[in-house]
Formats: sequence, C-alpha cells, structure tokens
Amino acid sequence: MLHYLPGTPQTLPPRPQMQDVVMLRFSHQSIVEPILVPAVVEPLLVWVLAGAARVEERALGGQWVASEVKTGDFFLTNTGEPYEMRWQTHGCDAFEVMHLYLGLPLIDQAAREVLGEHADPVTFLDVSGARDERISFLLEQLRQEFIDERQPSPLFAHSLAQALAVHLVRRYLDPNRSARRSNALQAYKLRRVIEAMTEGLAADFSLANLARVAQLSEYHFSRMFKRATGLSPSQYFIRLRMSRARHLLLETDRSIIDVGLEVGYSSPSHFSQVFRREVGVTPSAYRRA
Repeated sequence: MLHYLPGTPQTLPPRPQMQDVVMLRFSHQSIVEPILVPAVVEPLLVWVLAGAARVEERALGGQWVASEVKTGDFFLTNTGEPYEMRWQTHGCDAFEVMHLYLGLPLIDQAAREVLGEHADPVTFLDVSGARDERISFLLEQLRQEFIDERQPSPLFAHSLAQALAVHLVRRYLDPNRSARRSNALQAYKLRRVIEAMTEGLAADFSLANLARVAQLSEYHFSRMFKRATGLSPSQYFIRLRMSRARHLLLETDRSIIDVGLEVGYSSPSHFSQVFRREVGVTPSAYRRA
C-alpha cells in the first residue's frame, strides 16, 4: 500500500518482526484522482481511527459505489480483481486509518478450526464501511500492543490476530470464491517487483528480470501481475516512469532532457511522445500548468 496510497504513513515505534501480521497507519487528505488498488491473495482490514469521509469504490470501468465512514468503521478487502477508489474527507479533522494484513497461515489455521481439518482455502466477502464491535475490540487491542506497549509480546499479538482470523471465517466467509487463491499474486511478491521497477526506472524494461524477482515463469508472472494491477508489467513500468517524471517536473528545476534521462529516455522526442500519450500534455506544458 505504501506504493499506492497518497496519504502520509505514520511512523510506528521499532518493533520485532511478526510473521503473518503486518500493520500500517496512514493519515489522509481528500483524493479526487482515483487510485488503483491491486488484488493480492492476503485479506486486508482497514479500520478508521479518526475522522470521517465519503469513500467511493468501483470495479475497473464500473459505477462508483459510495460509503459514508467514520471512526470505528472498517473495510474488508479480499477482492479477486484490482479496483479504484477515491475519498472526500469531511471537515478539517484528520482522516486516519489502520491497515492490517493477515497472512495465509493464520487464515488457513482458522479455517481448519472452524470448518474442519480438510477445509479448502477460503476467501472473504468484500465489506465497505461496516461496523463490528468484535473487530473493533481486537484491532484496538492489536493497536495498543504494537504502539503503546514498551515491550510488545509477539505471542499476545499473534493470539489476537488468530482470534480475528477465526471471527472473519465465522462471519465474513465468501462461499463462492474458494478456488480463487491459486490465481492471485502474493503481496510480498508484488511489493518486491514494484520495488525492483522503481529502482530501475532508468534501465531498459526486462520482463525476465522481474519474473525472477517474483520467482515465477515469465508467462505466469505476466498473467498474475495483470490480474493484480489491471496492467501488464510493461504498462505498469511506464506508469511508474511517468509518475516519477511528473514529480521531477513539478518539484525540481531540472531540464526536461535530464528528467527524461532519469526515467530511461535518451531521446527527448521519445520522452515527450510517451509523456503526452500517458499524461495528456507534453512535459513542458505540464510544467507550465
């Protein structure tokens, strides 16, 4: 999510790494331009810590669906397809959220506990702007353990995450999508690939190198990456290049030629052509605007 969300990540105190539990905190302002949220195999819980907002979501090319959310509401995302979202904060209050990823071993263990030892892999319903007192209680306990305790207990935090996974299996199971998991890309692989792309914006695009980072064949990597992001690896690489170029054009005084070189275009005319195709205006017009 650090690669996708425009909000400000909130610094968490140094804590020991916990297997199967990842927590992030964000402070958000209104965002008008939709952001693309990838589809990954792990379920994501988003809990509103403070503030209120109108959050809109849609499938790619679909109709916007709006939810009014406030402190204590949650989102559960386990979608099989990438989607877009945007939001409008209400008032001047900060809109702060906590993201919690639960690893597949936790989910599978909970499914065996609730459904039996031979339970198939499970996925969850997608929930937007709902309230659940047990989820709020468990997330608040996890927040306190990760942030407020001087010496957080991995055992206690893991137990809370296990209880949360059991509750999700009991209350939010999607009975119609148990076969999707094998076709989804794991979040850590998507993160590694995007980091490799970002570090190599000045280099030529290499599908083979990215497939090695993901530890997949080129064919399976291309298919699973597009399923996760809605874009082919090469299209996504160009989008990252243009995002970096827009930043440099607005935030620095570097020449357009230098900006093009930094994002991998030795020909100024080729850079201008790609930039106009992707952004809608030339680099010089974008800087002036």
